[in-house]
Amino acid sequence: MSYDAVIIGAGMSGLAAGIRLAHYSKRVCILEQHHAIGGLNSFYRQRGRTLDVGLHALTNYVPKGTKSGPLSRLLRHLRLTWDELALVPQLGSTIAFPDIRLNFNNHFELFVSEVRKFFPRQIDGLMSLVNELLDYDQLGLGNSGGSAREFVRRHISEPLLAEMIFCPILYYGGARERDMEFGQFCIMFRSIFLEGFARPFDGVRLILRKLLQKFKTLGGELRLRTGVRRIFSKFGRVEKIQLTDGTEVVAKNVLSSAGWSETMQLCDCPVNVDNIDHGKQLGSGQLGFVETISVLDKEPKQWGHDRTIVFFNDSGNFSYEKPSSPVDLRSGVICSPNNFDYTESLGEGLIRITALANFDRWKGLSPEEYRKEKLLWYDKTLESAIRFMPDFRKHVVDTDMFTPLTVSRFTGRENGAIYGTPDKKYDGRTHLENLYVCGTDQGMIGIIGAIVSGITIANQYLLN
Repeated sequence: MSYDAVIIGAGMSGLAAGIRLAHYSKRVCILEQHHAIGGLNSFYRQRGRTLDVGLHALTNYVPKGTKSGPLSRLLRHLRLTWDELALVPQLGSTIAFPDIRLNFNNHFELFVSEVRKFFPRQIDGLMSLVNELLDYDQLGLGNSGGSAREFVRRHISEPLLAEMIFCPILYYGGARERDMEFGQFCIMFRSIFLEGFARPFDGVRLILRKLLQKFKTLGGELRLRTGVRRIFSKFGRVEKIQLTDGTEVVAKNVLSSAGWSETMQLCDCPVNVDNIDHGKQLGSGQLGFVETISVLDKEPKQWGHDRTIVFFNDSGNFSYEKPSSPVDLRSGVICSPNNFDYTESLGEGLIRITALANFDRWKGLSPEEYRKEKLLWYDKTLESAIRFMPDFRKHVVDTDMFTPLTVSRFTGRENGAIYGTPDKKYDGRTHLENLYVCGTDQGMIGIIGAIVSGITIANQYLLN
């Protein structure tokens, strides 16, 4: 079989790239090793319930009719309407540290007023920070390097405020321990504080369903349960792709959303001195997470919890790094999908708690040990979270939990690192002339970022 483009991975970025290419009558095939689409942002059925994986909230939210920003631009590129995504804004979120809680929502003025109340001397610095990062192009291909912490220190002199700002930004997009590259920080700050959170009533499956429907309507081909065994090259170009069932396909271009290291391991040719610039080995991601899922007999507002998301940390210093223990209980993210501004009830309550985790500590366990450790750390994670929210444990009627091992098993990501390598390939190019990467390791994080990445790489190389 021969195609204009083969896309590896049916996640957000792969689907978006497929739509963009199919719109221009390219013959496109998306290969997905899993039995379901979505990649790092998917869903599954358990005991009659549909549960999201990955999506806490869609960032970069702007109200209907807004002409600028990544969300508005990607809708235009994909020929989707605002109403098709059926996005509903958050009720309100909180950054919770031991002595101070900063509330914010989709109106930046609230966050400014909270900073003014608790850190009155930092207002001028916060506004100068915002004015400087507004100039960064969220849809560019260029690398804007440098330390985000150094950038923040130039504007914010109060260490506690800086730590509180970094807590949600790193949890929602940090591939690097303790710090973030300046360009990514600009993107994440804007997406969380200047734009905001939203969610479709039906969760991530609505977004995936719309993308898949658009892709297939345009004539795109999707192959599930079809992985890639090897990428064969000749004269510096991909010649053919061998699938896990032994068959082969040929494509003029190949676009991979599988991750940088994961894609390089599929290639038959080693990186040499002539192609080291685009094929250099980037460091593997080390930051994994666990997430507990608690189904409740009541919605959170009925027992006193109205926050959409709570980013918590139990000291004045935020330690965003690979923990030595299976789970780091010092900080985390509490999300309630119920607490968006829906006009109808979701029925049952739902609380999802995310915390940093150590892949190696989970990998070495036997199946029985793994099961016991999940039960143990589920309880410990909830106990950690209820320091920053009402105790909901008596309302729990069903549970689940995933670990970095779960992420690795179902997505193929090394170390279960959701945010991929700490060093990104912003131009999307590899050592092979017609092989490109998109998604997390190209440098765009989150659902909107992943979709933008697929669009951008397709536009830049496969359409031009």
